[in-house]
Amino acid sequence: MKNALLKLSFLVSIVVFVSCGNSLKSVQGNKSAGNSIVADVTSKAVVPGADQLALYLPQLKGKKVGIMGNQTSIVGPDKRHLVDVLLENKVDLKFAFAPEHGFRGNVERGEKFGNDIDQKTGLPLFTLYGGNKKQDSIVNSIDVMIFDLQDVGARFYTYITSLHRVMELCAKHNKKLIVLDRPNPNGDQVDGPVRNDDKFKSDVSWHKIAMIHGLTIGELAQMINGEHWLENGRQADIQIVTVQNWDHSMPYDLPVVPSPSLPNSLSVRLYLSLCLFEGTDISVGRGTDWPFQILGYTNPVYGNFMFTPGDRHGMTKHVEGKGATNYGIDLRDLEPEKQKFTLKYLLDFYQKTPDKSTFFARPDFFDKLAGTDQLRKQILAGESEAQIRASWSDDLKAYKQMRKKYLLYTDFE
Repeated sequence: MKNALLKLSFLVSIVVFVSCGNSLKSVQGNKSAGNSIVADVTSKAVVPGADQLALYLPQLKGKKVGIMGNQTSIVGPDKRHLVDVLLENKVDLKFAFAPEHGFRGNVERGEKFGNDIDQKTGLPLFTLYGGNKKQDSIVNSIDVMIFDLQDVGARFYTYITSLHRVMELCAKHNKKLIVLDRPNPNGDQVDGPVRNDDKFKSDVSWHKIAMIHGLTIGELAQMINGEHWLENGRQADIQIVTVQNWDHSMPYDLPVVPSPSLPNSLSVRLYLSLCLFEGTDISVGRGTDWPFQILGYTNPVYGNFMFTPGDRHGMTKHVEGKGATNYGIDLRDLEPEKQKFTLKYLLDFYQKTPDKSTFFARPDFFDKLAGTDQLRKQILAGESEAQIRASWSDDLKAYKQMRKKYLLYTDFE
């Protein structure tokens, strides 16, 4: 590992540390933006922040360190877990916080889990999913916090809620936070309603951003600071190790499954459009080998494609249509890179529902996913996708203008 670090060090031509107070600008190559740390790595391959060890390992020397991570926190082409790499490099790692789905990514959606010990490393594990009564004393025990989670670009994907909680704790206790940035696999789009009303704030709709937010974790961290969204207007002391050789127009295949129900690139791309079905009883394929790639319900009116959900790894307790024949549509042959957020699947299934008053089985949760109750009411009123989109266009335009201030990578438009 030491030899590898020496080689990597020669590849790093410029390292820039910029304070939180500076203006934020888009970056390319080895320019600096805001509070980012940027390396000029001489390669055309996409290089996530975690792979750029020479930029953050020196900052951890002699420090007590905590980490927010999970199975997506990997380093290099051999996909070694970041925790293993840090321990090998004698980093004094004290604990790990885990987001939804747990530290190793094997906990079902929405399931609570307690404090634990990582079986592989013996590292103490603490949950931040839903909060932790001991979180203040936990964070107070370290000097530096690392954040490394692979987001998928949707407001309802709760890893960004975990980011906010970590930033809140670091700001409150004056701890430095190093964000190891990763590409957004849906970073080529900004779409959907913007949450404005705190009535709809929840773990699946924490920020006042577009439902399809078009940000990396690092960019969102800058937005949280810049818009003063932390408690009492605090700002976290963050430094971002940016991704190299990636921009918002580039496709990105995730090297590790981010959560049990998103097993491949197609599911990650369709997730943006299909997750809203979680406010209904329609199956999105959980409990099958094709989650977020098929749709159906236990009524032949929804289509000719048939499937029977059962038990799968990470998909046993919350499986719609479990054990029954579901009828619907098969999306498995779609090309991932061509999929963008759309309401067509939701509107199609609503229109096919015989008793439309039963479609939104969990209306409150649907509204939290959407960040508003307007979308549900518009669907009930029979509005078209074009009409619905027109209703959020002004909010989306304003959000896009705000977003531009915090971009670290060339935009897609």
